[in-house]
Amino acid sequence: MLSKCANPACSASFRYLHNGKLFRVERPAERAARSNLDFDDQRTVKKPASRIEFFWLCDECSAVMTLAFDDGAVKTVPRAKAHTAAS
Repeated sequence: MLSKCANPACSASFRYLHNGKLFRVERPAERAARSNLDFDDQRTVKKPASRIEFFWLCDECSAVMTLAFDDGAVKTVPRAKAHTAAS
C-alpha cells in the first residue's frame, strides 16, 4: 500500500491519485513462490507469474526527478532536461 513519496529524502504522505505521479511496475514473481507446473488443465503453457507494485512521487519530487528500476531496486534519478530547438 502506498503511504509516502518514493523519494527517501521526502516525507510527503500519499493522499490523492491526482497529486504527483504514480508508477506501475510489473515484476516477475519470486522463483520460490512459483509452481513447478508450467501447464494449465488444458496442457497449454501458462504465462509466468508476476507481481504488480505501485510507487508514487509527490508533486515537488516528480517535477525534478523520476524513478528508475535497476536489478529489482527502485531508485530516484534526476529528470532529463528538455532540449530547446536551435534557431
